[in-house]
Amino acid sequence: MPELPPLFEIGSMVALVAILIIDLLIVVRRPHVPSMKEATLWVSLYVGLALVFALLMLNFAGGEWAGQFLAGWLTEYSLSIDNLFVFVIIMARFSVPKKIQQEVLMIGIIIALLLRGIFILLGAQLIENFSWIFYIFGAWLVWTAIQQLRDHEDDDSDSFIVRALRKRIRITDTYNGIKLKVTENGHKHFTPMLIVLIAIGTTDLLFALDSIPAIFGITQSPFIVFTANVFALMGLRQLYFLLGGLLERLEYLKYGIAFILAFIGVKLVFHAMHVNELPFLNGGEHIDWAPEINTWTSLGVIVAAMAVSTMASVIKARRDAAKRGHRLTDEVAHFTSD
Repeated sequence: MPELPPLFEIGSMVALVAILIIDLLIVVRRPHVPSMKEATLWVSLYVGLALVFALLMLNFAGGEWAGQFLAGWLTEYSLSIDNLFVFVIIMARFSVPKKIQQEVLMIGIIIALLLRGIFILLGAQLIENFSWIFYIFGAWLVWTAIQQLRDHEDDDSDSFIVRALRKRIRITDTYNGIKLKVTENGHKHFTPMLIVLIAIGTTDLLFALDSIPAIFGITQSPFIVFTANVFALMGLRQLYFLLGGLLERLEYLKYGIAFILAFIGVKLVFHAMHVNELPFLNGGEHIDWAPEINTWTSLGVIVAAMAVSTMASVIKARRDAAKRGHRLTDEVAHFTSD
């Protein structure tokens, strides 16, 4: 497979960092709740930039590189949308004011990017030195897929860390912008923002543990892994406001994401069998009968899973809305007849 020109890789990294800094400055200087039109324009811009980047990779290095980036980006984007579900729950549970939600989301995205950067470096080193790590990555993703199918909206209680904090430190009942500390009656108090950031940081950590093995199942290029993650996180803040209540209506999306994770997990196990060096498996020899799943097959499966789960969610939401409408009509008719 041809190599990407070093100048392209360096230029891409500089451009991505610059875009993220500009996005951060916009939040700092103009904290507000974006309108539907504004959010749509920003999300469209970031999706367009990702597609342009894929075309540039196609031009510089060929279809295999471009396909790996697209498959990786779509996988990370789907996991990022799943991350938004949890962000919605966190914002609602801790009653975060809408006017500061954009700043909180930006902090969460920065934390996610830093954590994923760390895991990318660790993952690349592990893969380079220990081929058997693919077995662990694969098993982890299959287990995560099973967990994904369980209802993750059963968070009626705070995490252990949050409960411990509430017992040991003074926390105010109200927010003061995004400040972590305030002084009341001569005493220092933390604001609920501290708990929100801890909850978001913990969520980012858990999703990083899922997303990095998932994309390493598609490509072993640290450059593609990093750029796919950055593009997936770009526009996530605006997507949060664009989707709004729609996130709760995408009921079957978690099944699509679970299928993608399970598929990549199985693919990783097959790859581990091909490069097998474990002495207690096949005498330490490669297991050649395991099928190799190519990049374009992976891309097709990912797109199909997301499309089917999204369409099924939309159809169910419309049917539920129609049922509610019929029930309301029947109730009105019954009331007027009485």
